[in-house]
Amino acid sequence: MKRLIMLAMICASMITLTACAVVQERVDATAYERIHRRLMSLETFSTQATVTYISNNSSHTYETTQHGRISGEYRIEVTSPENVAGNTTIFDGTTIAQFNPRVNGRVSQTTTEAPERLEILLTSFIRNFVTSTEVSITAANLDEGLTTVMEATVPGDHPYMATQSLWVNNETLQPVQMKVFDQNGVERIIVVFNTFEYNVNIEDEMFRVPQ
Repeated sequence: MKRLIMLAMICASMITLTACAVVQERVDATAYERIHRRLMSLETFSTQATVTYISNNSSHTYETTQHGRISGEYRIEVTSPENVAGNTTIFDGTTIAQFNPRVNGRVSQTTTEAPERLEILLTSFIRNFVTSTEVSITAANLDEGLTTVMEATVPGDHPYMATQSLWVNNETLQPVQMKVFDQNGVERIIVVFNTFEYNVNIEDEMFRVPQ
């Protein structure tokens, strides 16, 4: 009976997501409801995150500072390794541009959206989770504590980006890590959130593309 009540509570909270969830019984329904409310109320965020891209033969890790809005604007600055430190990508809602202030001041170029870049943003995961026809909610015990793991599909037919999972601490409601898996379930992108702030005040200047 307790299990049925728990499943009913979780399924009720999923109605606003218009998605069918596969729920494992270890999930703490109360913790998930708190996490769900927190994520759905996100308007802006700021984070220092370690991002690792994994190919078949190698991996590359970058330290980044990210700022974003749920409406889509974002700014991603690479802070290490040294040879790419300062490289910044900005989306102002219309145009995506990249620049490196360490080379001749500021050299900017207009670019197209890359899923490998977009899917390292928490706001992208939220959009994927809300729009997925199938999602999964499970539990995992990490060094940081007990977490709720939310999984969604990644839109498109990218061979290395099929599903995406987010681990959120049940007590602090802070995102701990996010992973993107290929069609075979192999990890391709790992994002570790070293710091994270919800709903910070971000001026429009943060997303202004330098001329």
